[in-house]
Amino acid sequence: MELNKHSRLIFFIFFYACFFASWRSAHGSTFKFVNNCDYTVWPGILSGAGTPPLPTTGFQLQTGASQSLNIPTGWSGRFWGRTGCSITSTNNQFTCATGDCRSGTVECSGAGATPPATLAEFTLGGSGGKDFYDVSLVDGYNLPMVIDGTGDGGECMATGCPVDLNKRCPKELRIGDGQACRSACEAFGKPEYCCSGAFANPNTCHPSVYSQMFKAACPRSYSYAYDDATSTFTCVAADYTITFCPSTVARLKSSGDPNSSPKPKSKSNSDDPPRTTTASTAILAANDAWLAGLATGDATSMRSLFHQIIILTATISTLLFWFLL
Repeated sequence: MELNKHSRLIFFIFFYACFFASWRSAHGSTFKFVNNCDYTVWPGILSGAGTPPLPTTGFQLQTGASQSLNIPTGWSGRFWGRTGCSITSTNNQFTCATGDCRSGTVECSGAGATPPATLAEFTLGGSGGKDFYDVSLVDGYNLPMVIDGTGDGGECMATGCPVDLNKRCPKELRIGDGQACRSACEAFGKPEYCCSGAFANPNTCHPSVYSQMFKAACPRSYSYAYDDATSTFTCVAADYTITFCPSTVARLKSSGDPNSSPKPKSKSNSDDPPRTTTASTAILAANDAWLAGLATGDATSMRSLFHQIIILTATISTLLFWFLL
């Protein structure tokens, strides 16, 4: 009789373990997109090779609006924000000033962002069941963006670029009147900037003065192709929030007054050459402190709570079944 009880206990433990694994695979991750910019953003979505496309590949997100998507485990791809979008009067095509995917419609339909664009890159349920994510400035920058992950394991650290690099962009990288900031690779096309040819490995391709400028302002973002060590983050069974223009929220929170307006920033001379100064160090420290606060602050995960409820219910049910038989 005792052996029979132990057999039943082992069976139920195995059953619930399989249930949790299948539930995680079926449920995937919830991605919430939040627009805190004072202008409309049109998020674009590109699925990676061998990954099924999502139900939408682009949508409109007005100021203060948010939208959520459920994305299955195993998906990989990237998100970005398009700005200055409109429908042309001549050919009725949808086009954007930055981040355009050149599909002619709000949906990108398998097309990627035209550089420069700030990119959020994800692989869900990768090696060891972990999610891998980063914010990349390798293809340039067009707007502030931060990823915040809340899950059941892993570091789940916030990452991204919450500052406005367009105001600090050197004139040789600047697009138009400051709508976006190109990478040195796109601007000059040289192998040492693009990590191509003889520079196509981490031993020969090193940070340029331009990528160092990006890194100083946004220390957790990819600044060049081999910037993996400080730029890729992991989380397990997580939901994610991608926020455009998050620094607006940070300034409002720090003021203690939810109705207060952000204080205007002093403009720096974007024509000055990139340099590392005490001001750059202050930017790095303030940015890193803000990201650390975001990672441990207000974000919550309904799925994490749901996991705990399921585990508790399963444990109680198993113990009751075992002791009553």
